[in-house]
Amino acid sequence: MSAPVKVNQGDPEFKEKLVNLARVAKVTKGGRTFSFSALVVVGDGNGTVGHGLGKALDVSESIQKAVQDAKKNLVKVPLNKGTIPHEQKGKYGAGKVLIKPAADGTGVIAGGAMRAVLEMAGIHNVLAKSQGSSNPHNVVKATIDALSKMRSAPEVSKQRNVNLNKVFEG
Repeated sequence: MSAPVKVNQGDPEFKEKLVNLARVAKVTKGGRTFSFSALVVVGDGNGTVGHGLGKALDVSESIQKAVQDAKKNLVKVPLNKGTIPHEQKGKYGAGKVLIKPAADGTGVIAGGAMRAVLEMAGIHNVLAKSQGSSNPHNVVKATIDALSKMRSAPEVSKQRNVNLNKVFEG
């Protein structure tokens, strides 16, 4: 499991994508108070991705808070020629996801919330399926969980103390 990556928050190379925006009503004695909750995914398109949640009375402020939160929760993903190194399952709450590597030219075959995470990570060819909850918060967190469990071939060979060629043989 890879640890969060420390990144300078002023980095302009991060792209951001709004996954979910919800208007939340709080009923009080004086009536309803509306606020906004934003779920955002940020990534550099080169293997670093993160997600964040922001809440505020204004839409733009909630998105801004979500982006700041996302930059604090970054994960490094090993990429292998535009796809992932191996098949992986991820889970968060009732959200379960399965991601598989795909051949060049396949594209990103995934649902809305998963697609945002995979595209921001810089993965171009992947097959993905959300198997549990369709709640975007849980799907995003399960996808990040699956990506954080990924290991590249050099990492595996180092952990097992074997030659890199032996890892590819199986």
